[in-house]
Amino acid sequence: MMIKKAFLMMLLAVSGSQAVMADDADVAEINKAFQVLVPGAKPDSITPSSIPGMYEVTLGADVVYISKNGRYLLQGDLVDLQTKKNLTEGKRSAGRLKLVNSMREDKMIVFAPAKVKHTITVFTDIDCAYCRKLHTEMSALNQLGIKVRYLLYPRAGVNSESYEKAVSVWCMKDHKTALTAAKATGTIAKKTCDNPVREHMALADSVGVTGTPTMVMEDGRVLPGYVPAQRLSKLLDDASANKVN
Repeated sequence: MMIKKAFLMMLLAVSGSQAVMADDADVAEINKAFQVLVPGAKPDSITPSSIPGMYEVTLGADVVYISKNGRYLLQGDLVDLQTKKNLTEGKRSAGRLKLVNSMREDKMIVFAPAKVKHTITVFTDIDCAYCRKLHTEMSALNQLGIKVRYLLYPRAGVNSESYEKAVSVWCMKDHKTALTAAKATGTIAKKTCDNPVREHMALADSVGVTGTPTMVMEDGRVLPGYVPAQRLSKLLDDASANKVN
């Protein structure tokens, strides 16, 4: 991810406190430091953190903490030891969800049931064995009320054989039928057209995808790898129940 590539880990001794209102002068210093470290990037938010003198800075799914004078940076998970809550992961999840929802569904390959109970967004590679295994359970997923929104992520990169297959799938008249056939056989007739595959790949990088399949859940959490339909349904149900509670 962009921030992780740009910054080195720095360790600071911290203690808990009540957050205060953001100071314009502090925000200006943090913005200045941010521009030096990540030129041209504009933070999504700069807000006081629970650490005295530190601000939480978010960019997409990345979260870091920068001192109010713009000198020190802390990268890692901030955990409230009293509540046992990972404060950083909550912000990462919100960032991931915002990123995936920024992609219109007409630029995805969507398998939806008649009545949608849950929605997941899956980064998939046609040549990935576990992606194929997950796809064989599409009927079961849909019967459980799970809508699957696919984004194409050929791990071998642009102009690879996997990339050409992804483009060919998109360029077929029926994306869903073409994807199912390509996953089943590993082959597809080569075809080219205007397509969003590179957009999918860029989004995957922003989300922090490192392998396939990678699922982004309804709350923005990431679930890597293959998960059987029944277990996935339970995870989604439990997450929804916890959100309500």
